[in-house]
Amino acid sequence: MGLDFQQFIPSLPYLLKGITVTLQIVVVAGIIGFVLGIVLSIFKLSKIPVLSWIAAIYTSVFRGTPLVLQLMIIYFGVPQLTGIQIEPAVAAILSFGLNSAAYISEIIRAGILAVDRGQKEAAMALGVSPRQAMFDLILPQALKNIFPALINEAVSLTKESAVVTVIGVTDIMRRAYIMGGEKYAYLEPMILAGLIYYVLVMILTTLAKVVERRMRRSD
Repeated sequence: MGLDFQQFIPSLPYLLKGITVTLQIVVVAGIIGFVLGIVLSIFKLSKIPVLSWIAAIYTSVFRGTPLVLQLMIIYFGVPQLTGIQIEPAVAAILSFGLNSAAYISEIIRAGILAVDRGQKEAAMALGVSPRQAMFDLILPQALKNIFPALINEAVSLTKESAVVTVIGVTDIMRRAYIMGGEKYAYLEPMILAGLIYYVLVMILTTLAKVVERRMRRSD
């Protein structure tokens, strides 16, 4: 009985390859979530009722149901409805991107509302169109103010990406499980996987702090 990490040393390169898979999912899903989150936040603040309703319903559904359920519906439901088989990695990216957009949209909406309303009124008085004022003046300030909240969402996305193992994506967690099955010892590879996730989160947090300090100096 006891821990024996030595037996897993030959399998470490296999485990470390899972980092690339995890980061690909997190980065692409993060971009989708960010872009769609901006669109949804603008819809929520729109004076057109239909747009605000669509955004509100979207956010309610994706925030009110488990992420793993959304992943399962996309992976198993899309082929059932369309007859087209979807790759596990694609299903993971779509589910994480769509889910993340719901949370990011709320963050961005709060950031936009926090911008001094007088700036928008001044821009309108100078003849700047509402669309131009939003994208050139208000949105950049909002994103700067909510940067820490966006980083928190990125950290959550990185950790939550481990659920993709349920559909067979060979990410860090899946590879750790496979390693454990080969040796009939799961604790050691799970600890190694946990260390990898911890290092990834610490690197992301450190980089975020560096960027945030530079943004403050530029004020």
